[in-house]
Amino acid sequence: MKKVSFFILFAIVISNISYSQETKYFDAPFGGGGGFIPGWFFSNADELNNRLTTIGLDKLSSSGIFTTGGGGFIYIGFIPHLRIGGMGFGGSASNDKLIGNERYESVYNLSGGGLTVEYSLNIISDVGISLGVLLGGGQLKIDLYKNSGNFTWENLWDEFSSNNSANFHREIQNNFWIFSPMLNIDIPINRFIVLRLGGGYQLTFGENWTVDNDRSLVNVPEKLNAKGFFLQSGIFFGFFSF
Repeated sequence: MKKVSFFILFAIVISNISYSQETKYFDAPFGGGGGFIPGWFFSNADELNNRLTTIGLDKLSSSGIFTTGGGGFIYIGFIPHLRIGGMGFGGSASNDKLIGNERYESVYNLSGGGLTVEYSLNIISDVGISLGVLLGGGQLKIDLYKNSGNFTWENLWDEFSSNNSANFHREIQNNFWIFSPMLNIDIPINRFIVLRLGGGYQLTFGENWTVDNDRSLVNVPEKLNAKGFFLQSGIFFGFFSF
């Protein structure tokens, strides 16, 4: 994240030197493009960490997880300053530890995406400052593993038919709808490249918890969810006139 921040600050300086010399061709923002969007999501993993520590595993990071994804937008023209687009993201965190003769591992995965609707504010000349929302869906998945020793084809089937296997795996999933208010600042390097810095808050609703092969999972702690603040940066390629 420090490298991304340095890159953005460096780009601001360069843009002030080069971009200020260019002509503004449109009275309202125009154009569009797409690109890469790295980010940081401040996850709610406390309830999961409480369980992990009881069996001797270390906690997952409480400061959040790094995400990567992509997206883009285009100004629709017939409504000045309004742009529509889409984006998707995903990230994970994991830990594992050998306890006795068994290795335990937990993997926390978060993903989502959808439609973006934004309105650009005419605050700073030649910089795209936009308020908007992300409307879509996502998934929080938690994988829990315990195993000992090597695996063979025959042993897999023996375990499948046995009631006392030493190996364990559970796949816990939470599928949900997303409504995320956000603020994005797009800083142009030139007419064809912009850098993004933004953030928002992910609200989720319609949560549906399942385990393994889509079996319903009940009594999941309410605080274990995919709600939270997020930061994002990015680089976009296209044609842009703010």
